Amino acid sequence: MAIEYLKKAQHKSTDTAAEVQEKVRAILAEIEAGGDEAAMRYAAQFDRYEGNIRLTREEIDAAAAKVPQRLKDDIRFAWDNIRRFAEAQKESIGDVEIEIRPGLIAGQKAIPCRAAGCYVPGGRYSHIASALMTVTTAKVAGCEHIVACSPPRPDVGIAPAIVYTADLCGADTILALGGVQGVAAMAFGLFGLPKSDILVGPGNQFVAEAKRILFGRVGIDMFAGPTDSLILADETADPAIVAWDLVGQAEHGYNSPVWLATTHRPLAEKVLELVPVIIETLPELNRDNARAAWRDMAEVMVVADREGLAEVADAYAPEHLHVQAADLDWFLDLLKCYGSLFLGEETTVAYGDKAAGTNHVLPTSGAARYTGGLSVHKYMKIVTWQRATREGAKGVAEATARISRLEGMEGHARTADIRLEKYFPGESFDLTTNG
Repeated sequence: MAIEYLKKAQHKSTDTAAEVQEKVRAILAEIEAGGDEAAMRYAAQFDRYEGNIRLTREEIDAAAAKVPQRLKDDIRFAWDNIRRFAEAQKESIGDVEIEIRPGLIAGQKAIPCRAAGCYVPGGRYSHIASALMTVTTAKVAGCEHIVACSPPRPDVGIAPAIVYTADLCGADTILALGGVQGVAAMAFGLFGLPKSDILVGPGNQFVAEAKRILFGRVGIDMFAGPTDSLILADETADPAIVAWDLVGQAEHGYNSPVWLATTHRPLAEKVLELVPVIIETLPELNRDNARAAWRDMAEVMVVADREGLAEVADAYAPEHLHVQAADLDWFLDLLKCYGSLFLGEETTVAYGDKAAGTNHVLPTSGAARYTGGLSVHKYMKIVTWQRATREGAKGVAEATARISRLEGMEGHARTADIRLEKYFPGESFDLTTNG
């Protein structure tokens, strides 16, 4: 596949992974040893917050009272969409029972994790949508206890809209803690909470590293890096809409890649012309993020045909994949590697980020090659069981004994032997590997 790059990324990093890992390990160790007091010290140091950590019902209600009714209506609209989609996902899995052979029955059960910890970013932006995405899915999955954790602002606390959203979606506890100390509090069961079985939600590199280090002791949704987006476009695409969709995702941060692959060179050239102009119309913080991301991380490429577009998509395995081209069903059938797919000009990544119903906690950095995004399934364990009659297990016992001996696992073999001897006295079985 021939690719012509009209713009190539210049990857940059300011803080090495080793440095981040060292800092996070030290903080986690100190909080695990020091408990609530250590977490509160880090809240004072990093968040400049010394208020109540575990919100009371009165504090939650007071925060809700500060949220304008129109925003509440919008949050409920998004929540309803996300909840309905999550409920449909849950219905796609369930308990199974099959009689594999006469008298040999096996099955699976879908069991939700007991305690879920949901991290909701609140630094540069108040991520209302992250509370919607993480808490709602945990609630639909059936988790017994759900913690929502979000960074407080100095002398203020968590943004009222985040508090309102977390409570609406079903959080049992809301913690005013950010960063590593917030992740640690959920994982270690601080402030009177149960230890989380799974930690979910986006965050900065320190939050992501804390989850990575804790993985194994707890489950996590995924290893997350900076958000990324790829647009596939042909000559039918509107260059202004393509340009705005790229800028809209670039404002996430200086290290958020956005890519355009197109079969139409004039479109690519027009988008290259439009994007810098559009960026300058944004508010200062958004403008700075988008400008840096576009300068250092963005790529614009031209390929020969739609097959080339599909190859680029599967090679990049983007978090967000937006097709603005003819014959959308062709792309839906063919594309394989993406976190979430947006088909046509009539939808956009921002819809999925905020209110359409699909989840916005998605695999980044090419991880869409092997995993999908957050869903009710992430909170559920698919476990198996079996039972058998004595006659039904007879053939299984014989095969198990012989396979075990071939592997050199005599103890395994004899757990089968003893059952055959007990259940079928007087019968002769060849349980060696010489037959």
